[in-house]
Amino acid sequence: MTVLRRLARPMLAAPLVTGGLRTLRRPEAAAEAAGPVVRAVGKRIPALAGDPLQLVRVTGAVQATAGLLLATGRAPRLAALTLAATLVPTSLATHAFWTVEDPEERARQRAHFLTDLSALGGLLIAAADTHGKPSLAYRSRHALDHRHPVRAVRRPVEAAAARTAHHAKAVTASLTGSN
Repeated sequence: MTVLRRLARPMLAAPLVTGGLRTLRRPEAAAEAAGPVVRAVGKRIPALAGDPLQLVRVTGAVQATAGLLLATGRAPRLAALTLAATLVPTSLATHAFWTVEDPEERARQRAHFLTDLSALGGLLIAAADTHGKPSLAYRSRHALDHRHPVRAVRRPVEAAAARTAHHAKAVTASLTGSN
């Protein structure tokens, strides 16, 4: 792991781990804030309707666990994606600045929301970071080549043959004076 990743992953994960642990210890305040969001989502997606206190506890546990995985570099892409998925509803529930009337509190909630938004961007970058290795899409496209060595050899040979034929045609044309 490069030095940048060794430093950046724990820094990105730290607020999510501490927030998840804080929510696990004292879920009541977060459940109160999450209540309206849980009810609104529950109306549209009945499977997600439930006890806000229980959902907040689960979210806290997921954030603490995924944050630790990201910080230690274990399954970092999956951990970052999981954290990103939990951060969106959490931010919408706890930092809904557009619903606050007091200008000072609205500014404070907007700042927290934008901080969460920047963390979301960092998590999405971390989720896409392949650590210099080919992505899953690349590996799946080239999986056939590894299972069929003949195909893996045939492609470069065909390309070399095409280049040779092109050069031979150009040399023949120049010797005969035709285009």
